[in-house]
Amino acid sequence: MERKQDVSNPKAAVLGIQHLLAMYSGSVLVPILIGASLHFSSEQMTYLVSIDIFMCGVATFLQVFANKVFGIGLPVILGCAVQAVTPLIMIGQKYDFQTMYGAIIAAGFFVFLISGLFAKVRKLFPPLVTGTLITVIGLSLIPVAFQNIGGGSTTAKSFGSMQNLALGAITVLIILAINVWAKGFLRSIAILVGLIVGTLIAGGMGMVSLSPVAQAHWFHVPTPFYFGVPKFEWSSILTMVLISLVSMVESTGVFFALGDIMGRKIEQDDLKRGYRAEGIAVMLGGLFNTFPYTTFSQNVGLVQLSGIKSRKPVIFSAGFLVLLGLLPKAGALATIIPAPVLGGAMLVMFGMVAVQGIRMLQQVDFHNDKNLLVAAISIGLGLGVTVQPEIVQFLPKTLQLFCSSGILMASLSAVILNLLFNAKHPAPEMDSETGLNEKDE
Repeated sequence: MERKQDVSNPKAAVLGIQHLLAMYSGSVLVPILIGASLHFSSEQMTYLVSIDIFMCGVATFLQVFANKVFGIGLPVILGCAVQAVTPLIMIGQKYDFQTMYGAIIAAGFFVFLISGLFAKVRKLFPPLVTGTLITVIGLSLIPVAFQNIGGGSTTAKSFGSMQNLALGAITVLIILAINVWAKGFLRSIAILVGLIVGTLIAGGMGMVSLSPVAQAHWFHVPTPFYFGVPKFEWSSILTMVLISLVSMVESTGVFFALGDIMGRKIEQDDLKRGYRAEGIAVMLGGLFNTFPYTTFSQNVGLVQLSGIKSRKPVIFSAGFLVLLGLLPKAGALATIIPAPVLGGAMLVMFGMVAVQGIRMLQQVDFHNDKNLLVAAISIGLGLGVTVQPEIVQFLPKTLQLFCSSGILMASLSAVILNLLFNAKHPAPEMDSETGLNEKDE
């Protein structure tokens, strides 16, 4: 069963800010990339970013507050699905905004409809498969952390400068120092302290610009169909349905990882409600002309690192996201964190996700060479296409969307090889009483 923790509201609020800062840039990046590629005006971009943050909060509320119909009830943060960026740009350029949002709405409806069927594949995710998938999720995100440590853009002349590397290293050292010498609540907000102190140091180095705050509006109201009534085109819908399936696979890994951290066995009904919440969130994203929403894996490492296994911080974080979506000027404050500072924090968090997967693999009998092959090949495939996505450039566009996703390739490989090698002797499910990371009291 999930271990309850009594976290005071002030502490939960601070932890919620930490969760918000961990996911903020990754989620805001999606509307920025798509808006820039589709030549949105400055007014449209302002709406896009503001309503995106607002909907991240709404989507998180849907998932955190579990009921009989939807919501998994775990401390999960939902944000824009990064894997949807390229296909949405393609749809927007080939057709128009309305077709893009029609495809998103249809994909969300599809996710809601198949949630029960998709949840039945839970038995395909024993510790061997789940641990492998979570390990790949963590390892595949680490290059993103290093890109940020270098400065964010690999084409920039300052990428990898001593200034950037020093700032990233300082942020990591601050987080490590707090975890080594601090105790109690201060230790649980090590990432937040690292981000704040790192940003202050960067400010002293002239690397922080307050112009995003000055340019942002004070207030913004969410508007359904802001870009017009959605249009439905079958090839665009099919493309977004495929992307949604990728997101569901990734979310499955995150659900199991959080369930393991919190000592809670994830049942078929839990998965079904979790998928339904994401389906509703995707539909709302289309209705309010934002983007598909999915469970963010980077916040798993934050739950593990803080040691706070309660939903309360995430509830506060969702509330802050809704508020920031209504107050763009306040929300812009989170965008001033320099990329190297964010990258340093990401390195710690993503590494924790990878180690979480490795700890889940401790349940697996690796004296069995078949299990070794399943993990080895799946991790190799997942990391291979993550590092070299160009290897699939000559495949059809639809296949490229699938085969360039390291997480999806690792998932398919692990599931298929596990069925091939272990169908006659299925592995036991994870212990339902305690998670791998539960500490003795």
